[in-house]
Amino acid sequence: MAQETARSSRYRVVVTVGLLTDKYELTMLSAALRDGTGQRRTTFELFARRLPEGRRYGVVAGTGRLLDMLADFTFGDADLAVLAEFLDAQTMDFLRDFRFRADIDGYPEGELYFPGSPVLSVSGTFAECVLLETLALSVLNHDTAIASAAARMVSAAQGRTLIEMGSRRTHERAAVASARAAYVAGFDGTSNLEAARSAGVPALGTSAHAFTMLYAGPGGPDELAAFRAQVAALGVGTTLLVDTYDVTSGVENAIAAAGVQLGAVRIDSGDLGVLARRVRAQLDGLGATGTRIVVSGDLDEHAIAGLRAEPVDSYGVGTSLVTGSGAPTASMVYKLVEVDGTPVTKRSSHKESHGGAKAATRVMRRSGTIVEEVVHPAGAPPHLDEPARRVTVPLVRAGQVVADTAVADARARVAEGLVSLPWEGLKLSRGEPAVPTRIIEP
Repeated sequence: MAQETARSSRYRVVVTVGLLTDKYELTMLSAALRDGTGQRRTTFELFARRLPEGRRYGVVAGTGRLLDMLADFTFGDADLAVLAEFLDAQTMDFLRDFRFRADIDGYPEGELYFPGSPVLSVSGTFAECVLLETLALSVLNHDTAIASAAARMVSAAQGRTLIEMGSRRTHERAAVASARAAYVAGFDGTSNLEAARSAGVPALGTSAHAFTMLYAGPGGPDELAAFRAQVAALGVGTTLLVDTYDVTSGVENAIAAAGVQLGAVRIDSGDLGVLARRVRAQLDGLGATGTRIVVSGDLDEHAIAGLRAEPVDSYGVGTSLVTGSGAPTASMVYKLVEVDGTPVTKRSSHKESHGGAKAATRVMRRSGTIVEEVVHPAGAPPHLDEPARRVTVPLVRAGQVVADTAVADARARVAEGLVSLPWEGLKLSRGEPAVPTRIIEP
């Protein structure tokens, strides 16, 4: 009996997409089905009223993940058994047969966004649209926050390699989504193997301090033996971690183990700028002129920018990317903006919304630099004399995904977007949004 209790109380890593929602979505659904308003035609809009403090742009991420989850957004018998505690029979029957069949328009993954940008517009019955609220916000708020922080780091690195290494600093599932979002924003790879499997993110990494310390014996540390073992297993192109004991002796042992063809050395602590200069001079003096230097250890975009003048080839970023301090929430909301073709507006102080289904057109100079984000009624694009591009595209029609969700294409959009920002938009200092948003009311 005790064994049975222990087994039943054990945490199971089984996630039902339909239950990745808040209870009040289902209680609203129940009330709306009861009086018939659940069938009214509605449009909900997902947007951010403002950017995180000091940020000048945001990067839309998570759209592909959300669209891929729609097919699994269902309610099986086991799920319904949980919901039976508070839902009526009519609502249970609705959920038993539920499949998302609404339409979604929005910004493709990897597009830049600004305050008021209609990142997603979900149109269908109230019953089906309201169910998507929590899932859409959960996915896009998380991934967009990570991608927006990662894009700033990509700009700061100025073409140098960036490795996402945050798995040990966040929830195990968030780690996978974080690695994917960072890759969308321009990172080169991740330490997370599930992100490599599920999202195609290149997996990178070799060893930690524990491996070097494993070779300590009665006579003391044997760093050279640890390095020789790693080189024997992974080849001379590997990266050896040289700061477990002393960086200078670590570099000497690294070259002794691998020779001057050693791929890279990594420094994970100390004054990274000073150490990088010392290590570069030492490597060059030993003839290892092609050996790269990788640095890691609580790096953020400001630290990366501060190391631009140093002989650093790659950065490993973890904590400041995947935690709230480095990637503040995107603060996106999901609001009802239209009922049966009539715009509806929320007027709460500091939480206002603009009514009506919307789309966005981006105005640019002939050079390609973005000048303005124009948000307008969905069926009424404005007449513009300047070059412009429609940002809003169809994503889902009658529940079927019609948009490209490839991660490679999302990466390309981020790269193109960063190039198109006004030069001041890439500053790391606090400032206003790089591009103004103009909203045309219906």
